[in-house]
Order: sequence, then structure tokens, then C-alpha cells
Amino acid sequence: MTRHLRTYAPIAYSITAAAVFLDSLRFKFTNAPETQTIFGKLDSWAASFGAGGLFAQTGLFSQYVIGSAELIAAAFLLASLVPALKRLRIIGALIAAAVMSGAVGFHLLTPLGIDPNDDGGGLFAMAVVVWLSSVAMLIAGRSVLGELAGSITRVLFPRDARSALQGPIPPPQRP
Repeated sequence: MTRHLRTYAPIAYSITAAAVFLDSLRFKFTNAPETQTIFGKLDSWAASFGAGGLFAQTGLFSQYVIGSAELIAAAFLLASLVPALKRLRIIGALIAAAVMSGAVGFHLLTPLGIDPNDDGGGLFAMAVVVWLSSVAMLIAGRSVLGELAGSITRVLFPRDARSALQGPIPPPQRP
């Protein structure tokens, strides 16, 4: 049973999260009324403390920016279904967790609420499901996440640069 769960849960997660993200793109990229309502409420909220335009169509967190992040996450998640690319699932899950942390947080902590489009909270429920499953994937793949973090650290801070940060290297001792 555990072997089947370890084999099929990541596949089911990747397909489900990618489907949720890809389905939402038709709303975000076509400027659908539902999207206008959500991002309009968020932009009005941001404007109330001087950050108007943050969620507008050309803002830092516009529907197009969020939709693009969701598209990239979906691409990584679907690519991870190829066995040789399964490590991409962790990157997709990381992006998904970040995007859905924002979505869940904004639904709960702003005037947006959990049912901004009178859909019975379905949009919020899907955000919570994707967020929870993304966090579960990150926990399950923590060793891969650690390897990726180590690789990034080695690229950003090569061994020579790390030793240079520690001060000058003493000259070798002659016998």
C-alpha cells in the first residue's frame, strides 16, 4: 500500500495541480469578469493603504503575472511526469506553494473573502487543496529540495568565493 502511495500520489498531485492552474488561465488571460472582480477588490484594498495599482492589469501582482507563474508551475509539474524529469516536480510544487500561499492568504486576510464570485467558495477550496498538496509534496521531496538548494548555493557562492569571504589564504609552508 505504501509503495503504491509513493508511486501514484506524486503523479496524481502533478496532474491535479496542473489542471487547476491551467483551468484558471482561461479566466486570468482573457480578463474574465470573475478575474476583474477578484483583482479589482484586491487593488482597491491595496489602494486603501497607498499601494494602488499593485493588483491592476499592469501591476506587480496582476492577473497576468500570477497566471504566468501558474503556467510555469503547471509546465514543471507536467514535465515531471517524464521519469527523467521527476525532480522538476519539486520546483513546480515550490512555485505552486508560493502562489497558493498568496491566494489563500488574500482570501482569508483581505476583504476578498472566501467567496468573491458567489461560487460557494469553490475557488478558495481549490486553492487550499493545491496549497496543502504542494506543501505535502515539498515535505515528501525535502531531500531533492535540499539538493537543489545546495546546487544553487554552489553556483552563487563557488568554493573559491566562499574561501575568499573567510579572509586571505595563508601561503603554503615550506619544509
